[in-house]
Amino acid sequence: MDWLSAFEGNWRLYREIEDARAGQELIFEGQARLISDGAGLTYIEDGRWTKSAWGGMSASRRLLWRLKGDKLAVLYADGRAFHSFTPSTDGVSESRHDCTPDRYDVTYRFDLPEIWEAEWRANGPAKDYISRTRYDRGAPET
Repeated sequence: MDWLSAFEGNWRLYREIEDARAGQELIFEGQARLISDGAGLTYIEDGRWTKSAWGGMSASRRLLWRLKGDKLAVLYADGRAFHSFTPSTDGVSESRHDCTPDRYDVTYRFDLPEIWEAEWRANGPAKDYISRTRYDRGAPET
């Protein structure tokens, strides 16, 4: 399967964060665009916090996706490594990002070409949350 092509395009995103430390639920809604950049894909996320202390505040981020053998390497916009995962035709893939003293574990679930999800569990001295993001086709063309 051509994994980069499977993710390329526009995605509507809905993110729920259960912050155990703060005892609150946060919601972020927006879109993610994965655009071919010649070396792989550029991931561009834009949206608004719709339920949080920052309700109504806009946020965005940019990441790079690169195919490295059978893995998809996810890099920060400046090229530093974030994490990598092996896309799986059985629909589930896992990875980890260590940012001492915190640890981030992610489980991806794929029902491509229409839906994929990422569930992050962050634990450490200052973090204790679960972030679930669902991506589905249907984001407007921009």
